[in-house]
Amino acid sequence: MNVQIGSAISYVPMAEPHLDRVVAIEEAVHGHPWSRGNFADSIAAGYDCWVACRGATIMGYGVVATAGGEAHLLDLSVAPEWQRQGVGGDLARFLMRIARERGAACMILEVRPSNTAARSLYVTHGFREIGLRRNYYPGPSGPEDAVVMELEL
Repeated sequence: MNVQIGSAISYVPMAEPHLDRVVAIEEAVHGHPWSRGNFADSIAAGYDCWVACRGATIMGYGVVATAGGEAHLLDLSVAPEWQRQGVGGDLARFLMRIARERGAACMILEVRPSNTAARSLYVTHGFREIGLRRNYYPGPSGPEDAVVMELEL
């Protein structure tokens, strides 16, 4: 199933042939990126794993686990050359829609306090901060906390 959303962005279920590009984007945008195995395991576990494409170009991707009426946004990343062009917002809205279709009443996520662009994106889409996970992320000078955010769907 391919899903077409405005501005010529289509959403395609992530599959093994996408993983080289997905991992390249992940490594370009994260200091401590997921491995190819993390993505393959997410696909195998039945998580909603989607790539955002324009034609054959993968612009970004997202991974959501849904269970017990709650969706957990595990990863949402946009390639550097496509950032600040609305791709992240489109992708976030798409993943929210998928989560609602799966029966989720809310979506949660963790984000680094230092990732102001992502935090701004999430706030713009209605997420609110609900907590802090201490020493959640590895960092170059030691562990970094995670801001926990939630959205009622």
